[in-house]
Amino acid sequence: MRFRLLRHRLTISAPRVAVRSALPWPFRWLALAVLLGLCAVAAFRVFDSGKPVVARLDAGTRAEWLALRSELASLHEQERQRQAVALTAESLLAAERAAKESLLAQVRQLQADNQTLREDLGFFEKLIPAAKTQGPAIRALQAEVLAGMQLRWQVLVIQATRNAPDFNGSLELMLAGTRDGRPWTQTLPPQGQPLQLRQYRRVEGVFDLPPNTVVKTVTARVLEGTAVRAVQTMALK
Repeated sequence: MRFRLLRHRLTISAPRVAVRSALPWPFRWLALAVLLGLCAVAAFRVFDSGKPVVARLDAGTRAEWLALRSELASLHEQERQRQAVALTAESLLAAERAAKESLLAQVRQLQADNQTLREDLGFFEKLIPAAKTQGPAIRALQAEVLAGMQLRWQVLVIQATRNAPDFNGSLELMLAGTRDGRPWTQTLPPQGQPLQLRQYRRVEGVFDLPPNTVVKTVTARVLEGTAVRAVQTMALK
């Protein structure tokens, strides 16, 4: 019988036992409230004691932030100044390059003008007669072969006397040389080129040479009707 009671108490079917505090629940809530109040007071004191530290940290952080902001603004200003200097330098370089190119263009133009003036000077020097002659005279004959395909020529005809009458005649150019190794001649133009002048006139032109032609001499003749009034011959090298 005792064994059965002991087994009944020790097995899972034994009756449950609840342990309860002897302290009533109002006192338990009061103790909990007091504990929470103490925790709140402690937290408030900790927070209140930490406010100066936080304030000092906030002041230091703000001062550092203001210093960084000032430094950033200074860097932006320095960058702006450098960009302005770079743009100014680039503008100066561009202006210098433009001025240099303009000067080079002016130098080239002056050289071309100088060459033209020299040519004109030589041309007008040829207008000065070596001796007084009646009627037209050939003062200059120039000819050159261009790349073996064309002949460029120029003839200067003058009348050396003052108040010379108008001359109406023709200019004839005679070419002599070889073609395909054989003697060759040709007159330009075949009927002569009309020529009118009072004091002087310069006549020039370009003639296309036949293939395999070598020009050795060029002769210019001034004709008045069928009469030859002036002749000049030059040899080509």
